[in-house]
Amino acid sequence: MKIAMGLLSFISDFKDFDRLNKLCEKYQNEDNRALYLWKDEDTENFIGVIGVEFDDEDVLVRQIAVNPSFRHEGIAHKMLDAVQEINRKKSLMGTLELTSILTHWKEAPK
Repeated sequence: MKIAMGLLSFISDFKDFDRLNKLCEKYQNEDNRALYLWKDEDTENFIGVIGVEFDDEDVLVRQIAVNPSFRHEGIAHKMLDAVQEINRKKSLMGTLELTSILTHWKEAPK
């Protein structure tokens, strides 16, 4: 969980440790939530995290964070592709803050 917390702290809303800690507790304690870590293929270091909430029909993407050193390399899109692959029968949706990222991802050539 420490790695996920470190990556989530790149999101401005979670710079405050108490708020970040409460978020991570939700992911640990609620069965309908999951955090997925993304590893760089070359360095084997974790460079991204995506937080999702599930229901019967949809997957709501709540958080996406990528290490600043790896931004603008399509990591967020790769993470979204992986979450969609895991949840083939469900629709991927995003929070208001992530709408533009998901729209860009959906419109990107596959």
